Amino acid sequence: MAFDGITISALISEIKDKITGGRIDKIYQPEGDEIILAIRSFGKAYKLLLTANPSNPKFHFTSENRDNPLNPPLFCMVMRKHLQSGKIIAVDQPNFDRIVNIYVESMNEMGDYSVKKLILEVMGRHSNIILTDEDNIILDCIKHITHDKSSVREVLPGREYIMPPAQDKINTMDLNRDNFNTAFNNSLTKKTQAMIYQSYTGISPVVASEICVRASIDPSDYCESLNGSQVSSLYNSFSKVVSDIKAEKFDPQLIINDSGKILDFSPLNMTQYTGFTFKYYDSMSELIEDFYRTRDFTYRMNQKTQDLKKLISQNIERCVRKKEIQQKTLKDIENREELRLYGELITANIYSIKEGMTKAELPNFYSENYETISIPLDSDKTPAENAQKYFKAYNKAKRTYEALQEQIRSNDEELNYLEGVLTSVSNCTDEQDIKEIRRELRDNGYIKKSKGDNKKSQNKKSKPLRFTSSDGYDIFVGKNNYQNDELTLKIARPRDMWFHTKNIPGSHVIVIYKGEDFPDTTLTEAAQLAAYYSKAQGSSMVPVDYTEKRNVKKPNGAKPGMVIYETNKTAYVNADEEIIHKLKKYSTN
Repeated sequence: MAFDGITISALISEIKDKITGGRIDKIYQPEGDEIILAIRSFGKAYKLLLTANPSNPKFHFTSENRDNPLNPPLFCMVMRKHLQSGKIIAVDQPNFDRIVNIYVESMNEMGDYSVKKLILEVMGRHSNIILTDEDNIILDCIKHITHDKSSVREVLPGREYIMPPAQDKINTMDLNRDNFNTAFNNSLTKKTQAMIYQSYTGISPVVASEICVRASIDPSDYCESLNGSQVSSLYNSFSKVVSDIKAEKFDPQLIINDSGKILDFSPLNMTQYTGFTFKYYDSMSELIEDFYRTRDFTYRMNQKTQDLKKLISQNIERCVRKKEIQQKTLKDIENREELRLYGELITANIYSIKEGMTKAELPNFYSENYETISIPLDSDKTPAENAQKYFKAYNKAKRTYEALQEQIRSNDEELNYLEGVLTSVSNCTDEQDIKEIRRELRDNGYIKKSKGDNKKSQNKKSKPLRFTSSDGYDIFVGKNNYQNDELTLKIARPRDMWFHTKNIPGSHVIVIYKGEDFPDTTLTEAAQLAAYYSKAQGSSMVPVDYTEKRNVKKPNGAKPGMVIYETNKTAYVNADEEIIHKLKKYSTN
């Protein structure tokens, strides 16, 4: 469901009574597009998150602890200057739109109390967080919108705050029979669902569809096809939804399909989803935080690792191009033994070859059949010179081949390593994981070292993922190459079981030995984890090698994460996300 006016209304209903009258204790800006207000109200502490993330703009109470930058951004400093220690006196939602206003009474530079307004505009990529003074003048905003970016509305410090352009919609809270009939009659050629969400503020297509379903009307039916009784039923259904919103009767819920995947959320009871499982919440904030947790994490990780992925991909492309050149060179010299044969046959028959000949038909005494071979000759060279030409070409091709073998091995090793690092980037679960991969790339010469590198943070180690199998065995999964080395070479004991995808970049997986044979179920689940946390994620019948850790060695000079092993077995498993989520996971960070 979209973060629409109803969701905002439900959240305001939850937070306004808790924070109105409270004081803003601290202000943080953990990301470039979000802030957290630490509020103390009536003896309780709350953390209110506001984010203008273009993918998931929202606000809600949060229970998560976020890392904050050492040096707060300018917008955070402005917020602290004007709002810290301020008293929240009201929270509202103008015109039932996707806008939240938080009014804060605080002391200005002159020592007088004034009311500042903190505004969150929840509007997709146009979302913003704006602070204004008592005269509605913008003090600062988290995103500066100049005339170059928008010819409709500038949002800059010093400018008067103007609300986003009206969409000529009716305020949903003002719904009555007259404006409904007007909207309906003006939309006869539209589908019923579209008529509702295009005519009224704060209504998403999903809610419009729910209103239709409650009225026993197909949302795709055109307005002109409805009879008078159906129109009345549609209005009554809509009116009941509005009445519940005004009465703050909300029913926060997640909609979950048969495979356990979260499909949607809603602040209202959704009757249109039949055959699905519903998870109900007492708190709208808790619902929103649960729903967006994975989305926010994915977005943030993508933002923070974008440059890493680009750097690694560029080096992978370089290795692929080099490999293509090497293969072409190999093909060009695949006749090197033939060159040597030509030289030897010419030498053996040198007295039967005359100068000026362009080719020589000579018997191949190396062949059992002693067949005749036609050898091209340079008519300007003597027979001896022609033989030397072929020997010289053969020796050059031989040297090239020998050098290529090492180059191909080295290039293939680097390509495999880089693909493994790229897989590690997708396995990151926090910023420390990202820092560790940056350090690894820096240590291996892919990123230039600088004086500003923080040695203390480089020495801080992130921790592997930890799971528990169905049989109660601890399973650890390395998220990057440094973790893989640490897990396999320092943490794992000789009898622990080690897993890795066969000839596929991926994580090292360790199952801790408990003094008895490993159950088949545990071995299968560990193999599935190895397949999932690899380049083969999402594939079926992925080969996974496993052996006791004592059979795993690291060659001298090998890159991080590179090992060799012997006496292994191979399991073929599916790298299925649903199977992985059935395992109990513990955070060790």
